[in-house]
Amino acid sequence: MILVFKSEPILRGCEMGSKQLASFVSKILPVVTVTVILVSAAWAASTEKVAYSFTGGNDGGDPAATLVADAAGNLYGTTVNGGTGRTVCTIGCGTVFELSPVAGGKWKEKVLYSFTGGSDGKNPYGGVILDSKGNLYGTTVAGGSGGACSSDGCGVVFLLSKSGKSWVETVMYNFTGGKDGFGPGGALAFDSAGNLYGSTPDGGNRHKCSGGGCGVVYQISPVRGGGWKQTVLHTFTNGADGAVGSLGPLLVDRAGNVFGVAELGGDKTCKCGVVFELTLASGKWNFKTLDSFKGIPNAGFPYGGVIADSKGNLYGTTYYAGAMGVGSVYKLTNTKGTFTESVLYSFTGGADGKWPTTTLMFDGKGNLYGTTSAGGDSNGDGVVFKLTPKSGGKWAESVAHQFGKGSDGRNPYYGLISDKAGHLLGTTAIGGGSGQGVVFQITP
Repeated sequence: MILVFKSEPILRGCEMGSKQLASFVSKILPVVTVTVILVSAAWAASTEKVAYSFTGGNDGGDPAATLVADAAGNLYGTTVNGGTGRTVCTIGCGTVFELSPVAGGKWKEKVLYSFTGGSDGKNPYGGVILDSKGNLYGTTVAGGSGGACSSDGCGVVFLLSKSGKSWVETVMYNFTGGKDGFGPGGALAFDSAGNLYGSTPDGGNRHKCSGGGCGVVYQISPVRGGGWKQTVLHTFTNGADGAVGSLGPLLVDRAGNVFGVAELGGDKTCKCGVVFELTLASGKWNFKTLDSFKGIPNAGFPYGGVIADSKGNLYGTTYYAGAMGVGSVYKLTNTKGTFTESVLYSFTGGADGKWPTTTLMFDGKGNLYGTTSAGGDSNGDGVVFKLTPKSGGKWAESVAHQFGKGSDGRNPYYGLISDKAGHLLGTTAIGGGSGQGVVFQITP
C-alpha cells in the first residue's frame, strides 16, 4: 500500500512548553511531501512495561528527557510541566524527579524539586546529568533573572544538591538573551575537569537568523573561590557552520574535544544542518564542520546528538531526509580526521517509525538503539528501534516496541539508557494512564 505523508515541524516536548521552545523550530524547516511505501518492520523479541505514569499534578507531566541512573539504580529526569510551582505556571513549571526501584519490580516516584517559574527557571527539557557526588545539573528553556526573552525569562543552568533529606537548587547561570544565547533546551555534558557544555537554539548573532540569533555553544566553568562562569565557545552564523543548537547533548571525548550538531545551516542549497567539532588550542576554541548534510536521499536536519565508537566514528539520527524523507540513521566514518557520511537506515514512515529526534546508544554487542517520535502503529505513536550490523557494512532495523497499546505511552522524543540488567529505559512525552507521559522499561 502506498500512502502520502506530509512532514510537520517537530514541537519540542509534546507540543507544549515556552515560547523559547517553539523557537527551536520557528527557524522554518522546509515542508516536504514524500511518497512512503509502508512495510512490515521486523520485530525483536522484547517486552515493555510502564515504570511510572505521570499525572500532570504535583508529580510532574511531560517527561521530555533522557534519563540518568546512579550506582544504586535510581533514575533521574525532568518534566516540562507539573509540580507545585503553579503561581506563575497554571499547569506547573516543571520538576526534577527520582524513580527508585522497590519490591516486585515496581518503582516509586519522588519529586526532588518543583520550579516556580521565577529566578529559579521554568520548563526544564532534556533531563539532568550526575557528578561523582550525586549532584544533578540541567537547564530550563525559560525563567531566570537574566533578561526578558519573548516576554519570559531566558533560561538557566541549574544545580541540585542534597542537603540532609532535601534538595537545594542553585542557579549556576542566567541567560540574558544576548550574545550568550537563550532558551537552552538540551542536556549538559561534562569534561574531565568538571566543566559543563551545552548549546542554545537562539541568541548570539542577532543578524544571521530570524527570531533573535542562531544560537551558541557554551561552557560553564567553576571559578576559583566559588561560583561559575559562562563562556561562549562558538556563535552560529547560519553559514557553513550551521544554525540552531540541537535537542541532544554535546559529546566530549577524552581529549576534551567537543562534538555536536546544528539543526540547520551548512550546505548552501539544502541548509540541512551540520556535525561539528570544537577543539581547544593555545587558549582558543577552533570550530570545524565535519559534515554538511545534503538532504534526500542522504541525511538531513539532525535534532539528536552524536555518539562515537572506539574508532572515533560518529553516529546520529536526522528528523527529515533519508531515502524516504522521514528520517535516517547516519554514520560519519573517521579516516585520520576526515569524516565521510553514510546512511545506515532510512525510515519509511510505516511500522518502522519516522521522524527520530533521539540520540542513539550502543549495547555491548555493537547494536544501536533509539526511538522515533512518530510512525509505528496506525496512530503514529512512535517506536523503539534496534539496528544490527551485518556483513558488508550493512545494518538491519527491527522494532523493539511499538507505542500506542493501551497506556504504554506515546511519542518518545529522547534517547534510551541501559541498566545493569540490560533493560532499556526511556520516556514518552504523552500517553500513559493520565495522558501526561511515562517512564518505560523494555527487556530486549
